[in-house]
Amino acid sequence: MQRSAQLFKSESLLQNNLHLLVNRYAENFFAPYHSHDFIEYCYVAEGRGFHHIDQAVIPVRKGMLFVIPVGVSHVFRPATSHPEQDLLIVYNCLFDDHMVDRLSALLQEESPIIEHLQSLGSSGSAYFSVSDWDGSIEKLMLNLHREMSVPGIGSVTMLQTLLSQLIVTVYRQLYADQDRSTIEASDFAQVILFMEQKLSEGITLAHLAQMSRWSSRHLQRMFLKHTSQSFGSYLQHLRIQKSCERLRTSDLKISMIAGSVGYRDIDTFNSVFKKIVGEPPMAYRKRHRT
Repeated sequence: MQRSAQLFKSESLLQNNLHLLVNRYAENFFAPYHSHDFIEYCYVAEGRGFHHIDQAVIPVRKGMLFVIPVGVSHVFRPATSHPEQDLLIVYNCLFDDHMVDRLSALLQEESPIIEHLQSLGSSGSAYFSVSDWDGSIEKLMLNLHREMSVPGIGSVTMLQTLLSQLIVTVYRQLYADQDRSTIEASDFAQVILFMEQKLSEGITLAHLAQMSRWSSRHLQRMFLKHTSQSFGSYLQHLRIQKSCERLRTSDLKISMIAGSVGYRDIDTFNSVFKKIVGEPPMAYRKRHRT
């Protein structure tokens, strides 16, 4: 059944000559399901929850950005009924067709982006989302919010420039003419980097699937494709590889090294280490020290 949606109008929200609003909002269960007559870029900055959009319900986490065209209905909800325990913070950047006209002057040599913006400003366009892998989108959103909250000399120019950069950055990520396998390999590299950063913690395939937005089955295929190992085997070898580096370059106790790479039981660590390296950790350290 189609849900009824409240209409938010630019004349009541964008009450400035810029036709632009950037805010930071702690989502709750009271905001209405709504559509609007302006374009909205929503960036999830903290917490977790759900995005009810059209007829879909999408789990959200930090780093996800949604672009909501005119006429698309949506609302964010926190993950729990006690949002103060796990706040869902979203930065919203709203602008209407007047701002699109101004940006068109700045982007006059970028006709595909202008056409993209104009399509977002007309009813019938579909929403889309991108992930902020390198932090560039978050940085632009924070700068937009800061400039909007504490305007100074040149703020109008600064806001228009920052908004143009945000639009171009998101457009590039969505439409960049790159080979799909190259993008996939880059995304998988982020998974590997995440594993290396969280090596001391209990990393699971389900956790990585949630982080990467790939299914566990697809993620297993990616490990076989890019490492020729299963997830479990790769994680085990990665832990032993890092422990070898620390045995060679530090004076830490072996038990501390084992814990730093995710082994809570020293006997298990010694057993796995000897199986992969061919000798116990102490013998490995002595041989490389001499």
